[in-house]
Amino acid sequence: MTFEEIIRDLKNKLYHPVYFLHGDEPYYIDAISDYIETHVLDDMEKEFNQTILYGRDCDVSAIVGFAKRYPMMSNYQVVIVKEAQDVKNLIGKTDKEKTKDDDELPLLNYIKHPQKSTLLVFCYKYKPLGKGTKVVKALDKNTILFESKKLYDNKLPDWITRYAKSKGFAIEEKAAVLMSEYIGTDLTRIANELDKLTINIAKGKTINDSHIEQYIGISKEFNVFELQNALGVKNVLKANRIINYFASNEKNNPFPLTMGNLFSYFNKLMIYHTLNDKSEKNVASRLGVNPYFVKDYSRAASNYKPQKLVEIFSLLREYDVRSKGVNNESAGSGDLLKEMIYKILH
Repeated sequence: MTFEEIIRDLKNKLYHPVYFLHGDEPYYIDAISDYIETHVLDDMEKEFNQTILYGRDCDVSAIVGFAKRYPMMSNYQVVIVKEAQDVKNLIGKTDKEKTKDDDELPLLNYIKHPQKSTLLVFCYKYKPLGKGTKVVKALDKNTILFESKKLYDNKLPDWITRYAKSKGFAIEEKAAVLMSEYIGTDLTRIANELDKLTINIAKGKTINDSHIEQYIGISKEFNVFELQNALGVKNVLKANRIINYFASNEKNNPFPLTMGNLFSYFNKLMIYHTLNDKSEKNVASRLGVNPYFVKDYSRAASNYKPQKLVEIFSLLREYDVRSKGVNNESAGSGDLLKEMIYKILH
C-alpha cells in the first residue's frame, strides 16, 4: 500500500492488525504512526489501551505480550514500537544463518495469528529491513509492510507543492524550488517550515519567495539558487553581490553547502552537453530538474562549453581542498569563494 492509501484507510477506520513501517525516509513513518497514535483512540481509551515502546528498552517477547492483550472498554488497543530497528533479533535470520530456535520466533507466530483488536505498529528507521528471513516473508504476506523511500532531489518541488495544497495553499514554482534547494531532502524539516509558514499566511493565499524569506529566513535575492542563475547568464555584478552576502553571513551559507550545490549545477551543464535529445521533457528527466527550469540550463550551457566546465571542476576541487587548510595559510572561506567565482566568470 502507498502512504496515501494507508492514511485514507485509517481515516475511514479500516484498521489492520500489524503495520510494519520501514525505510530511509523517516517522515512517512512518523506521519503514519503519529496519525495512529493521535486518532485511533479517544483520550479516555488511550489511558488503558495505548502503549508506546522503544526498541532499546524491550524485546520481541515483551512486544508480543503487549500485543496479545485485549482492550479495556474499547474496540481496539494500540501498541507502537518506536526505534524498532534497535529491537534485538526482531526479524530473525536468513535460512543460511538461522538456528533451530529461530523456528519458534515469537513475532513470526504472532504475525501469522495476530490479535484482531490490536493495532501493532513498528517504526523501523534508517537501516535496511533485510530479506530472506521467515519473519520478513511473513510480514510481506500478512501485514501492511510499507517502505518509506527517500525522494530524489528533482521530486522535492512537486512534493512541496502537494504538501502546501494539502494545507489549503498554492505555492509558486520558484518558491518551491527555493525551499528544496535550501533545505534539501529532509521532508520533516520541510513540512515543519511549511506548517510554520501557513500559520502566518491567510488561507487561500499563494506562497511566494517573499513569504519564504519573511517566515523561513531564506533570502529571495541572496541564495545559492540565485547565485547559479547569475553564473548561468554571467551576470558578474549580481554574482558578486551574492557572494559578498555569503561571505558576511557564513553561518547561514556554509562554504561546503555552496560548493556542493555549485558542483551539482555545473555537473548538470556538462550532462546537458552530452544529450542528443535536448527536448524539454528529456532534459528535465536526464538532469533531474523541473521542466520549468530547462530553459535556464539551456542558456547557461551556451555560456559554458565542455572545456570551460572541465576548468571549473578543477577550480571546485582546488578550492574545496584549500578550504580545508591545504595550500592556504590565511584566506577565509569568504575570500576563497570570491576568488573562485571570479575565476569561474573570467
